[in-house]
Amino acid sequence: MNPYVQKVLTDLEKRCQHEPEFIQAARLILTSVSPVIDKHPEYEKAALLESLMEPERIISFRVPWIDDQGKTQINRAWRVQYNSAIGPYKGGIRFHPSVTMGTLKFLALEQTLKNALTGLPLGGGKGGSDFNPHGKSDAEVMRFCQSLMNELYRYLGEDTDVPAGDIGVGAREVGYMFGQYKRLKNKFVGVFTGKGLSFGGSNMRPEATGFGLSYLTQAMLKTINQSFNDKRVVISGSGNVAIYAAQKVAELGATVVAMSDSDGYVVDEEGIKLDWLKDLKFSQRARISRYPEMGYGQYFEGCQNIWTVPCDIALPCATQNELSLVGAKALVQNGVIAVSEGANMPTTPDAITYLQQNGVLFAPGKAANAGGVSVSGLEMSQNSLRLSWSREEIDIRLHDIMQNIFKSVQHAAQTYAADPKDYETGANIAGFVKVAEAMMAQGAV
Repeated sequence: MNPYVQKVLTDLEKRCQHEPEFIQAARLILTSVSPVIDKHPEYEKAALLESLMEPERIISFRVPWIDDQGKTQINRAWRVQYNSAIGPYKGGIRFHPSVTMGTLKFLALEQTLKNALTGLPLGGGKGGSDFNPHGKSDAEVMRFCQSLMNELYRYLGEDTDVPAGDIGVGAREVGYMFGQYKRLKNKFVGVFTGKGLSFGGSNMRPEATGFGLSYLTQAMLKTINQSFNDKRVVISGSGNVAIYAAQKVAELGATVVAMSDSDGYVVDEEGIKLDWLKDLKFSQRARISRYPEMGYGQYFEGCQNIWTVPCDIALPCATQNELSLVGAKALVQNGVIAVSEGANMPTTPDAITYLQQNGVLFAPGKAANAGGVSVSGLEMSQNSLRLSWSREEIDIRLHDIMQNIFKSVQHAAQTYAADPKDYETGANIAGFVKVAEAMMAQGAV
């Protein structure tokens, strides 16, 4: 490892030891880009890595809100404005009890490189709160979102920071936050993406991450003369990313045999019935354990065991570190040929290494799940132009973006990595180079 990289990583591990997910992401990125640093000694003089490993700004604040019993509740919230070298901060807002500042730092760092890979002028950011929307009434969620925006609005702007949805933040929450922002600022601008179609949203936004994941995986499979046709696919999760990935890979000829939520998973050897699953998840907001009620498939407790289901292609689309070494070994034993990440950092480092050592194609999330932010960037363009593009136009643009992302990842892997199919290293380097060049041109810091 380059001595400068090693020094930065060592210092970071001491300074941020209470943020394990951020350290995990930083270590993967820094070790990957070591060959680039070897060729650019000027980066050390400019302290570029030290700058990249620190967010430009973190906003931390409390969110008071009134529940339906009239009692005041208090939650914590943050916005990590990580890097704006390429464009305005861009990244989702997450509502989940597990949200911490360290989690958001890791997500924002990943988002910075992911956004760079899209080729769009987008910086990186991430936000969230430990508020749990599950079990809350619409009125409670609205009051929380409005209270959060009462503080956050002053740090946002169409040319400054443009949030979107994430885990726990769907169309309902985005609508409430955007409405409050509009009232506070007294102007209608594209400061949120993932908005409803009736007020400036983009066609294809709900499908974008899942469709984009499928397109990039398709491009990766072509490198070994394979496709989705007649393949068995296992997908963790059952939110937007997982469901629309399942829809697209089915259109491409695959059979999705298993999906999950945080409680367990279902196996349907005839193929997951997406119309029923969509009704369960989107309309009824129910658990996947109810899937067999219509006479389809079988439910199993414990979501981690989904990786024991035999498949050709695995798409982890739930949450970070869900695919461990144990899961990777089960996948390899059952003959998996490709793993593509639909979530942010869902595969542990030892699992990634094991998959690669056993010849499994691996596409990291910062490349594979970039479809969502790509269409968010297209939504920003449409808002600026006061235009609305058709689903067909968006789908073509998304397909082209994902193809170009894979080409840049593949080129970086072939140029720098010991293994030309090491797309983890390729993605880290391709994103890093673009951000680093922009930072250096602007004075590094």
